[in-house]
Amino acid sequence: METTSHYFYVLECADSSYYAGYTNDLQKRLETHNSGKGAKYTRARGPVRMIHFEEFDTKPEAMKAEYAFKQLTKAKKVRYIADGEEGAR
Repeated sequence: METTSHYFYVLECADSSYYAGYTNDLQKRLETHNSGKGAKYTRARGPVRMIHFEEFDTKPEAMKAEYAFKQLTKAKKVRYIADGEEGAR
């Protein structure tokens, strides 16, 4: 049985933009982004800080949450983060 957790996460970049992604290791992924070895988007916008994450049992569930978040407008993303996962769906 798989015991790995899967996460959808949101970073706030130094320019106040958001970056959403998937990982199975939040701390390692944050360190990767801040070391300049993460996504191309965050390399030019660091440092970044994690402002939201949600844990899922499977990778597809986490990826679905990431995709849904990316479809939101910036205003709705801000509200999603402010409300937390419960009030955003």
